[in-house]
This record gives sequence, structure tokens and C-alpha cells, in this order.
Amino acid sequence: MSTPLLPGLLPGLGSPTLFAVVPGFGPTAGGNQVLLIGANLSGATSVTFGGTPATILSQDPLGIFLTVRAPAHAAGNVAVVVTTPAGASGPANYTYIGPPAPQPPTVLALSPQSGPTTGGTPFAIVGTNLTGATVTFDGVAATNVNVLAGVILTGVTPPHAAGNVPVVVTTPAGSATVPGGFTYLAPTPPTATSITPTSGPVAGGTPFAIVGSNLTGASVTVGGVAATGVLVDATGTVLFGITPAGAAGNAAVVVTTPAGSANVAGGFTYV
Repeated sequence: MSTPLLPGLLPGLGSPTLFAVVPGFGPTAGGNQVLLIGANLSGATSVTFGGTPATILSQDPLGIFLTVRAPAHAAGNVAVVVTTPAGASGPANYTYIGPPAPQPPTVLALSPQSGPTTGGTPFAIVGTNLTGATVTFDGVAATNVNVLAGVILTGVTPPHAAGNVPVVVTTPAGSATVPGGFTYLAPTPPTATSITPTSGPVAGGTPFAIVGSNLTGASVTVGGVAATGVLVDATGTVLFGITPAGAAGNAAVVVTTPAGSANVAGGFTYV
């Protein structure tokens, strides 16, 4: 006469036993598939990760494998427990891994390191963890800021008084100061060494050229009256214009930029 098998010796009749959780880690957001390996896992009614229910996706009729979708949970180690009509398994370990903590920015170099007080100088900063950064020059925000791959930041300087100022890069993770800062340079006054021709009719209309330096943005007066058609070449060293009408005799020629004024030696003679 045969002896009946005791409960627990046949699959599904004994208490569940959990041997392994594969993989043994996952994101805090959950949603990843996890394979549970053990015995008597068939008929599972619930699987919990740190007390939070997981979604059961499939069960092996032999009670060896159980596939679940991990729930969301805070970072750290948690116990995984399988429950069947026969009871709850002993816990198996699973580790929730949170996203890496954001790293503060670092700054290696700024180019160029100087520019005019009027601002408008395009610049580039090389560093790390620059994504989402803003930049200030002595507390004033730069404009047109753009970040490439988190390592190159470009922008345009704001206006500021002459002198060296701190440059600070800021992200949600912290701030970094650019070594050496940025130096604002006062504009250089113009010079005017000669005018050609040196004379013309009192009716005006004489095309002329003035040679000098730092002439960009200049205006010109002849005898106190503005010249017309003023143009400056790309180098800022040659200025072209047309004389206004004037009284016969010598008239002062003055070149003026935002940085100052310069008199042309000899002036212009109306004849």
C-alpha cells in the first residue's frame, strides 16, 4: 500500500520559497521586468517590493519562475515577498537605484577674456556639467546663452564699466567662478592724422577721406557743420564723407566717436 505524499513535496502545495531576484536592482521609477526564481511560486496572489505591490506578468505552472513589473519606490534596499494561498515567502533583496545626483558645474576657460564696455562680445566657456547654466558678469546676466553637450557654453557679454569683473556660471546644482574673470576695456579715443583733399569749394559737396585710427562709429563736422555720407572701413582706419557748405577760409575738422574726439591737423580750406 502506497503512502500519500505530504503537502509541500508537490509543486504548488507547499509554502513559497524565493531563491533569487533577477536582476537584483532597478530604477526608482519602477516599470522594469524582474524574474523571481524559487519553489512553489505558482498561484501567487501578490508580490511586494518593500511592501509596495508589483504587477504579476506571468507565472510558471511548475512554480519555479514568476515574472513581475517592479513598482516605483524610493532608493535603497527592499524586501521582495511572494504570497500564495499557502502563505508568504521569506524575503529576497532588491535594490532601487536613484538617478545620479546632479553635479555642480566646473569652468576651465573663458575666451575671449576681454572686450569693450559697450558689451556685445561673443564668448565661449569650456567646462563640465554646464547644461541648464546661466552666466553673469559682475551680477549682470549674459544674453543669448546656449550650451552644447554640457561642456561648451556660448553667449554675449552685457555692457559694464571698464575694469575686471567676476564671471559666474550657475546651474541648479551649484555655481562656478571663471578663473581670471573678464576685463571690460574702455573704448580708445579716435585719432585723425590727415584729410584728403585739404580744400574744396564753399558750396560743399567735396568727397574726402580721413586717415586715422579707432574711427568706427564716427561722425565728422567741418567748421561745426556735419559732413554727409560718412562711412568707415572695416579696419576703423579710413573715414569717407562729403563736405557741407561753408564760408571761405580754413575750417576745423573734428572726428567724434563715443570714446572722444580728434581734430584733423590743418583742417579744411573752403575756397
